[in-house]
Amino acid sequence: MDRPIEKKFWTAKRIVGITLVCLIIFAIFYMLLFRDSSSRLNVSAERLTISEVERGAFQEWIPINGIVVPVKSVYIDAIEGGRAEEVFAEEGSMVESNQPILKLSNTNLLLDIMYREAELYRQINDLRNTRLAMEKHRLELRSALLDLDYQLSKGERDLKRVKVLQKTKMISDEEFKEAQDEYDYLFDRRELTLETHHQDSLFRQVQIAALEASVERMQSNLEIVRGKLDNLLIRAPIAGQLTSLDAEVGQLKAPGMRIGQIDVLESFILRCGIDEHYIARITKGLIGEFNFANNAYRLQVIKIYPEVQEGRFEVDMGFMDNEPEGIRRGQTFRIHLELSAPVEVVMLPRGGFYQSTGGRWIFVLDETGEYALRRPIRLGRQNTQMYEVLDGLEPGERVLTSSYENFGDADKLVLKK
Repeated sequence: MDRPIEKKFWTAKRIVGITLVCLIIFAIFYMLLFRDSSSRLNVSAERLTISEVERGAFQEWIPINGIVVPVKSVYIDAIEGGRAEEVFAEEGSMVESNQPILKLSNTNLLLDIMYREAELYRQINDLRNTRLAMEKHRLELRSALLDLDYQLSKGERDLKRVKVLQKTKMISDEEFKEAQDEYDYLFDRRELTLETHHQDSLFRQVQIAALEASVERMQSNLEIVRGKLDNLLIRAPIAGQLTSLDAEVGQLKAPGMRIGQIDVLESFILRCGIDEHYIARITKGLIGEFNFANNAYRLQVIKIYPEVQEGRFEVDMGFMDNEPEGIRRGQTFRIHLELSAPVEVVMLPRGGFYQSTGGRWIFVLDETGEYALRRPIRLGRQNTQMYEVLDGLEPGERVLTSSYENFGDADKLVLKK
């Protein structure tokens, strides 16, 4: 009798099929979970600049341009305005102290002096006339006093005589009283004349003192105005080189106008323009260095000008040692200005990557040199050659420091030979 054959569920074929399905599902999940989802970009290694992160002495400094200027310069201004009559010195020539440079003429100033002289002479005449009137009045009073003294003396004699006659009853009391009244009148009149003379003398003295003071003031003012005539002849205040002179014959110059400049060429400094970004970090005593004629010369900041113009401010730097021979006013030198002392830090060479990343990230090569992965970093100070690395990189690592302009948003670069 036939019996049915029972089919097995876990056949070899079914087991193989289930195993394949599980492997496929596992592969799919693996690819979804562990695949490299970063964006890649193939680049040519020949077009890249690869630099190595290193540890070393870092010094922050900036390059600035310095112009040679004399330590001492004196400006020449027109104290009084006028028309240029004659030029005695040429621009660029050497001049001595007090040497005439330019002569101006000023008609209004001459008329002013003539007017003041006339006023002074009038005041002097008034003073002279007042003194003459005072002397005349003094003589008149003296004459009046002499006359009064004579009349008073005569009246006194008459009074004594009538007193004797009155006692003998040879004249009346009325006649005696008239003689007494005449004497008293002459005496009081003399006293009044003396008081008038005294008061008039005091008044005349005050008047003369005021006139004399007025004459002295006018003489002083006239001397000052005459001194302005001397200012029309412009002289060199110091000895040196007349580096500039803005004056032509016939040219009008206003009072206070800048005419020229004299430089003392005994010693020089360098005047440097610096970006306003560094204004808080520039202090007196900072050291700089430049090369001239195959020699290095050290400078020191000696003066800071706080005014900012067009995004820059200026400083003066003096030589710490001897001045180089052969430098001339107006020469320009490239100076390395040190902003800090050398310190041991992790450093990264400068490159075009900074324009694209702002120093926030960089591509770091793996050990094989076949890939470069994007990594966040933090940079600090910088100079013209290196960046200070604060975080994100270690000495010995290699990074791409060339421009990232064509990399887009790639997270991984594949370097092709």
